[in-house]
Amino acid sequence: MSGLPSRTEPAEPTEPVGLEHVRTVADAVLYEGYLLYPYRASSHKNQSRWQFGVLGPPSTSPGSFGEEPGMAVQCLLTSPGDTPAAVTVHLRFLQLQVREVWRRDEGGSHTAVGALSVDGVSVLSWDEAVEREVVLSTVPLAEPSDHLYTIPGGEDTEPLSDTRGTPLGRIVRRREPLTVRIRTRATVDGGFVRLSVTVDNEHAGTAVGKDAAIRASLIGSHLILQAHGVRFVSLLDPPTEAAPAAARCRQHRCWPVLAGAKGTAHTLLGAPIILYDHPEVAEQSAGALFDSTEIDEILTLRVITMTEEEKAEARATDPRAREIIDRCEGMSSADLQQLHGLLRDPHAPTSPPGPEATAASDLRDAEPAPFDTGGAPWWDPASDAMVSPASDAVVIDGVRVAKGSLVRVHPSRRADAQDLFFAGQVARVTAVLSDVDGATHVALVLVDDPAADLHDWYGRYFYFAPDELEPLPVEGPPDP
Repeated sequence: MSGLPSRTEPAEPTEPVGLEHVRTVADAVLYEGYLLYPYRASSHKNQSRWQFGVLGPPSTSPGSFGEEPGMAVQCLLTSPGDTPAAVTVHLRFLQLQVREVWRRDEGGSHTAVGALSVDGVSVLSWDEAVEREVVLSTVPLAEPSDHLYTIPGGEDTEPLSDTRGTPLGRIVRRREPLTVRIRTRATVDGGFVRLSVTVDNEHAGTAVGKDAAIRASLIGSHLILQAHGVRFVSLLDPPTEAAPAAARCRQHRCWPVLAGAKGTAHTLLGAPIILYDHPEVAEQSAGALFDSTEIDEILTLRVITMTEEEKAEARATDPRAREIIDRCEGMSSADLQQLHGLLRDPHAPTSPPGPEATAASDLRDAEPAPFDTGGAPWWDPASDAMVSPASDAVVIDGVRVAKGSLVRVHPSRRADAQDLFFAGQVARVTAVLSDVDGATHVALVLVDDPAADLHDWYGRYFYFAPDELEPLPVEGPPDP
């Protein structure tokens, strides 16, 4: 690669890079959609569980609904200068494992069944998954790389017997072999290094049917990249000098964000869902629920309302489902209250932690320091008598805009699909508001909307930023 030095052994990292913290977040990505509430094998939701990061086989029959076979990510790194640089690539995914229950018949033969009772406990047929990880250690940035890996298939048998030792049947687990290719390539871009990593499922043969396609897929696929001798650059908030190069990075079914402790830039997570830099699992989450876009409190309360029959089936569905049911049943009232999350004062001053900070951190999170607002919480409008949306104003292009002002709308944030229809419309200001972060928002109703008075009466307004509005004379709107 032009502009980068070449060497056989890449440099050691400039600082220790631990993946323990990153794997906690990556595991949440890996198992998104693995189990869908109500967690029973018979649930209709669980008939189509695999939702994120699925790299399907490249060849499928019509109607197989196979996913695309590849994903690709581009990220930026600082220039290594004369320092040899490299990356370590971790590809993590799930390999589907079919679990079949077979009943032992008279004469010793076996018949596949959907369920089998062993000492009063149901054992069900189900599709499980096995964690897989492919690691490319310290790949030099100075030259492209191309690696092909085979993940072996297999078949395992587990006998089933009752407490007296009588053979009742067996569990047969089967896995299809997988083949995956990982390529890396780095180029110089504006004083930075743009790294491209592509991952492709190269399963041989044609998958016939939906079940065959998912069994030949890489599920929950994502990347963890570690930099050696260089640092990653945030694509969400790049420094000014890196912004043009960051804008030229292209992503395909994979989104890169900085990972690990805040302030570090040696680890990057490429996920099939869009995250923010340095993502973290909520500290209030007692454990994984494996449900897409999970909301712990809602799902926990719903699990508690399941019937005993439903809970028994969920426990028999999967060991992870059993863990969820047991954890939810064992929660105390205090544990449930903790799932509400925390409401912290965003305006509270921060100071460097003292010697007691580490020991008191849990207490500080559990009981945030009070905010002196005369008895009202910070989020209550009564906490600040100076705030009056009905009379507050904002200056736009040198013009004071307040309740009753007329403005022309020029949406630029594209926060809503309706913005396309609001462009150029004249609106009447109903209030000027500020949020807890100090940003200003202007509430509007459209002048030409026949239901404007009704929206105003109900308090249903459209909200725009001041820089999206053009002040108009108060006498009346100009002709279109």
